[in-house]
Amino acid sequence: MASFIAYFHGLFRWEVAALAALTTTLIQILSNLANDYGDSIHGADSADRKGPIRAVQSGVIKPEEMKKAMILLAVISFFCGLALLYFAINTWTTFFAFLAIGILSIIAAINYTSGSNPYGYMGLGDISVFIFFGLVGVFGVYYLHTMSFSTSVILPAISLGLFSASVLNINNIRDIDSDAKAGKKSIPVRIGRTKAVIYNWSLVIIGNLALIGFAWLESAPGALWALVVFPRMFYIAYQVQAKTSSEELDPYLKKMALATLLWVMIFGAGLILL
Repeated sequence: MASFIAYFHGLFRWEVAALAALTTTLIQILSNLANDYGDSIHGADSADRKGPIRAVQSGVIKPEEMKKAMILLAVISFFCGLALLYFAINTWTTFFAFLAIGILSIIAAINYTSGSNPYGYMGLGDISVFIFFGLVGVFGVYYLHTMSFSTSVILPAISLGLFSASVLNINNIRDIDSDAKAGKKSIPVRIGRTKAVIYNWSLVIIGNLALIGFAWLESAPGALWALVVFPRMFYIAYQVQAKTSSEELDPYLKKMALATLLWVMIFGAGLILL
């Protein structure tokens, strides 16, 4: 998303786009491995859990092996991030500021469900996803392209953060029973399924409203192309409300993730072509 906006502003850099995409993909993989490991050792991935088979919980991968994989991914992510900063930044102050942000991103990916006091078990996962998948990701990469900030960028950053939080929320609604038994106090566990569904509706609707605000501020009607995905997101939100079993809910986690990707790609195409 940030690279599309930078291109729209005439400040796009291919090396930044490629290395940022690689770094964030590695951190995403790291967060998935850490989540698999953390939920298994803390008991959230028990026999009561519904959804896809988890590697550590099922015994396909030993906890020690998963821990080694996490360390390897963390190291690779770190050095990939260093390469990104090397090509993008020309002042030491900015370099170290972004280095700190990168290290925090890696720590956040690992400590969501891993460690002695994982913040995901306190119901803070949504906030972390909103910050790192939305604000930090979009603002950070946009700055690396342009060496400047644009206030209007906060709106699509909010959209992406909210949609990412919706993906996590659907996951947590699916796992609400097993999470409650394991002491994982996710947002759905804390507020109950009915309010979690309302919360999910708000994430989808506000995310699309923020897009309209961006298109108006930037005089970029092409960005509104992304709204063609809104009916799909609406349908997913409705199904999250209607489906009550974990098995029925599970496919909509993936569908919301893919809808978000499609939303961003159409957003970028409309922004660039119109």
